[in-house]
Formats: sequence, C-alpha cells, structure tokens
Amino acid sequence: METQKKRVFSGIQPTGAFTLGNYLGAVRNWPLLQDEYDCIYCVVDQHAITVRQTPADLRKKTYEAAAMLLASGIDPQKSLLFVQSHVPQHAQLSWVLSCNAQFGELSRMTQFKDKSAKHADNINTGLFTYPVLMAADILLYGTHYVPVGGDQKQHVELARDIAQRFNNAYSETFVLPEPMIPKVGARIMSLQEPTKKMSKSDSNEKSFVLMTDSADVIMKKFKSAVTDSDGIVRYDVENKPGISNLMGIYSVMTGKTMADIEKEFDGQGYGTFKTAVAESVITALKPVQDEYNRILADKAYLESTLKDGAQKAQYVANKLVNKVYRKVGFAQF
Repeated sequence: METQKKRVFSGIQPTGAFTLGNYLGAVRNWPLLQDEYDCIYCVVDQHAITVRQTPADLRKKTYEAAAMLLASGIDPQKSLLFVQSHVPQHAQLSWVLSCNAQFGELSRMTQFKDKSAKHADNINTGLFTYPVLMAADILLYGTHYVPVGGDQKQHVELARDIAQRFNNAYSETFVLPEPMIPKVGARIMSLQEPTKKMSKSDSNEKSFVLMTDSADVIMKKFKSAVTDSDGIVRYDVENKPGISNLMGIYSVMTGKTMADIEKEFDGQGYGTFKTAVAESVITALKPVQDEYNRILADKAYLESTLKDGAQKAQYVANKLVNKVYRKVGFAQF
C-alpha cells in the first residue's frame, strides 16, 4: 500500500452491535474518507479483553463488527480492514512504546478512571496500559489522522507524546498523528439521559438504538425519548438537551440545518417530531441492515476479506517494527 495519500487509521471494539452513536459519530464517516485518504480500519479485539469477555461471544462479535463495517460502506478494494489480533506487530510495538510512556501520563487518562470505577473487581494492568496499545495501533502505520470523537482526543495526544519522545531519543521514526474530529454527529447522547453519551453498556435499553434494532423497536425508543415540557422544537443544548440531541440526529440523517428543522416543526409538537426522527433513522439503517445480514451469512467471504486485510497490514507493520527494533538495539539477523 505505497501511496502519496495521507493515511487514516481507526479502530472499533467488537462489543456486540454498534449503537446509532457509534454509527453517526464514527462508522458512517469512515467510508467517506476512502477516496481522499489511504484508510486502515481495524476491529480492536485485543482492547476488548481489558474487560472479561466470554470467548465464544468475543469471536462472534468480532465477525459481526467486521460485517457491520463492510455493510456501512468500507470497501476492501480501497481500504485495509482486519482484526487487531491477526497482526501481532500491534502487541510487539506496544511493549517498546510502554518503555517510552510515563506512569504519570497513563494515570491521568480519563477512561482509566471511568473504567476502574465501573469494573472495580477487575482493575487489571491492561486497563491501565491500553492507551499504549492504542498508540501502537496508530503509530504502526505512519498514520497522519485518527477520526475520533472529542472524548478520544486525549488518546491521540498521548500517541503523539510517546512518538515525539521516541523520535527525540532514537531519531525520526514515527509520524505524529492528529485527531480528525467530525463537525456534526460526533457525539450522540442517551435518549433517556441526554446529558450522557449514548452507550450500549447503559442498563436502560431505551437509552440507545442499536444498528440491528428492528423498525418497530427504533420507533418505540424514539417515541419514549426524554425531552422537556415546553413543546417547542428549538436547538439549545444547555436548556433543551433532549430535543437538541434529537435535532442533531435528524440533522445528520437528512442534511438539514438546525434552522431548517426548527422551521419544519414549528408549532407541531414533540410527537410529530419524534416520529420524523425515528423514520429518518429507520430509512437510513435499512440498506445497511440488509447488507449486514447478507455478509454475515457468507462466512467464507468475510473470513477471506479479513485474512487478506491482515496479510497486507502485516506487511506494512513489519517494516516499521523492524525499524523500531533496530533503533532500540535489539539484535537482528
């Protein structure tokens, strides 16, 4: 994959069906980058095991995540798509980077604090060091841009800091990556608690929409979305977080501006508006869901696509790891 295009890398964990938040905040934008950039997309199964997983479920979810990425428009002829554990260089580079990361900077990572609170019975070392593995994922491919939501920006900054430290110590080796934050739809909030990010780990199933939800389920979830009592469709994140979140979703789905949406639903009340938002989501997800089911049923195609992607990724990654090993002084034959 020698190319003059700038390189983009992004990974997603195989933790079951993606939410609408994952789709609008990240996955939907990935195929749009394929023509302009050299794109590398990865199902990061090694990151998933910082929280205890059922092995059979993790395997199943890994295939489902890959199928959903393909169904969402990632083209293996244009982009690399593979599973993280199929490319051992991710773990190899992670160890070297761990020896160039500082304990203090890892302990400041907000996600470590959040996950430690959530999984107090399993605060494992991987939970602490996984931002270094994330840095390895990014730096392994000479990545220029990492599409992330605002909450993940801290991880890209850490990757830059580690890369800069290594470059200073051992000479220019790594490209310094930059975050690529989408302007719209970067942060979809919970339908039940609109001040919190939409997450499928939420105990209330009405708070998130899954990419695999049926049309009826999607409609019910939007109809029960928390709003406010004044009945006016107006964008105001501070005072009307529920309605503003629904407007954000509708805006991404239809391409309409907030002013357009306010005008369209002027005097119509929330019932009509919620139904329209649900319908826009159902319409947008239908072709993706159909393609997802088709790909998932064709296991041979899915496996050959991932195998091909892993082989190509290993070729690129191996060159970088060899260079890093040489620079740190590992004896090589």
